[in-house]
Amino acid sequence: MALEKELETYKNKLPELKKDEGKFVLIKGADIIDTFTSYEDAIKEGYKQFKLEPFLVKQIHSIERVQFITRFITPKCGVSR
Repeated sequence: MALEKELETYKNKLPELKKDEGKFVLIKGADIIDTFTSYEDAIKEGYKQFKLEPFLVKQIHSIERVQFITRFITPKCGVSR
């Protein structure tokens, strides 16, 4: 799975990262590179340091938000059939 090591690093380091909740963390392998106030700054630094190699930018949340998206729901747009 892509970024498996980075996601594991995030999970393991989350207790330390909680102090920066809401910021964005840049992770490469088992290393926390830095935290940033914006997603854009974290992405720019990731490309600057790692070019096209995989890296992870993730917003720090002590409680992970679950999002459910499906394409099997028919939208109701007021059109009768």
